[in-house]
Amino acid sequence: MEENQILLETFMVARNPDQQSRLPYLVHIPVGGGLVLKVKDTWPRSSRIYCHPYESDWDPTLELVDEVRVVLCRRRGAAIDLILDRPRLSRSQFIFTEARGREAIFWQTQKAAQAANPGARVPKGRTIESLRILVDTRERYGFRFSTRAVETEKTTLQAGDYAVAVDDRLIATVERKTLEGLMSSLSDGTMAFQMQRLAEVPLAAVVVEADYPEILKTHSGRGAWLADMLARLAVRYPEVPMVFAGSRKFAEDWTHRYLASAMEDFSSK
Repeated sequence: MEENQILLETFMVARNPDQQSRLPYLVHIPVGGGLVLKVKDTWPRSSRIYCHPYESDWDPTLELVDEVRVVLCRRRGAAIDLILDRPRLSRSQFIFTEARGREAIFWQTQKAAQAANPGARVPKGRTIESLRILVDTRERYGFRFSTRAVETEKTTLQAGDYAVAVDDRLIATVERKTLEGLMSSLSDGTMAFQMQRLAEVPLAAVVVEADYPEILKTHSGRGAWLADMLARLAVRYPEVPMVFAGSRKFAEDWTHRYLASAMEDFSSK
């Protein structure tokens, strides 16, 4: 058991026992139950590295080339972030994508990503052709998503006004606020409880149909107080971002993109 615990806390590179392979190294990524990949090099220095799943589990008798303690290793949709405990060559990502119509995995650093694919910094998951968005029954004058490939369904949501779900489990949700609605919920304290419910969903956000400066332009002296309340909630619930979209049109656009991205990332896991 202690040996397994060490295994999960370290990132390891070993020589591939198959000497005929074009990918001479193996890496153990401590995510989930442990992911083992065949790779071309021990680190993506100047270019990203092609990876391929290893057919067997990690063998503790393998000849190690490198072993480093992990600071962070977390799957984020179509990517795995890896941060190692060393001063140099410490940050990288494993990207799960498609190349020439086939699934592919690339190991890259920021420098390697810029050289290989400038302008595309965030890995994208599988494209969702049609999106089913749940709309809370209490949502009045809601978004129509009329220009999108979206199917809406009215239901009672535990949190937020718009959500996507898999097997009746919410994956992501968005709370929509007009400027007036935001100020009212901050004033009477209901916004704090809404944030509490949103934080219980894996992915959640608040989108406001206004710009942030408009809060400070409200009734004399009240705008600063409301802004303070908003800042306190943002600190208390950092996992629930607040987006000021500027208008209803852009709030609807952002909501669709957010929920679609959440479903794409979920589908890539």
